[in-house]
Amino acid sequence: MRRYGPATTMTYSFGPGPVTPAVKAIIWANIAFFVASLFFAEPIIRYLGLTPRMVLERGWIWQPATYMFLHAGAMHILFNMLGIWMFGVELERMWGTQFFARYYAITGVGAGITAVVASLLPIDGFQMTYFVPTIGASGALYGLLMAFALYFPERPILMFLLFPIPAKYFVMILGALAFMIAPGSGVSNAAHLGGLLFGYVYLKGRQGGGGGSVMAEVKYRYLKWKMNRLRRKFDVYSGGRSDWDRHVH
Repeated sequence: MRRYGPATTMTYSFGPGPVTPAVKAIIWANIAFFVASLFFAEPIIRYLGLTPRMVLERGWIWQPATYMFLHAGAMHILFNMLGIWMFGVELERMWGTQFFARYYAITGVGAGITAVVASLLPIDGFQMTYFVPTIGASGALYGLLMAFALYFPERPILMFLLFPIPAKYFVMILGALAFMIAPGSGVSNAAHLGGLLFGYVYLKGRQGGGGGSVMAEVKYRYLKWKMNRLRRKFDVYSGGRSDWDRHVH
């Protein structure tokens, strides 16, 4: 809830605001592939979905990148695109389009690689996935969730769309659930874990060394974004607010 002007005047907001360039491109690409799959589902999923057997035995190495543009149904793509919009827009504004696009690709492909590696483990639930195609942007979305939790740990997110909890705990719970139900699930939780892991390692690695200039640019953009946000806030009204007064995802 946001309050402006007199105490009797209130406005409400949902989500992060207008769609940013990379997020818009990702959403439109997913919609285009989804529409195409309505007419050519079998060949598209066969060649572009992620099937570990095809990657390892036939050398279809493009699949860990293309699988994240395919979805199994309207609800599947709706929730994934909604999540990418809600969490990706703010990250892209903070990082810039180039870094955001790179991070999204790395976490999405990393999630796919994790699914391939998991299919080789001597666990029945994982071994079954060796022959089954995986599709969906959830792995990259989990990467965005990890970044959001690292940069906005106290920002409230609606858990199960029922009650708000800090982003850092939200991601911890999702990661724990994915880990516990990964084998034998109809959902590729190995890919979810891969998105979280690759996102964490990539961002922490940039902070630690070897990518100082990139992280310096990210920090500069973040501080610039914060200053602009504060400037707009004090231009409109006076008084402070906590993270829990901001929009809830």
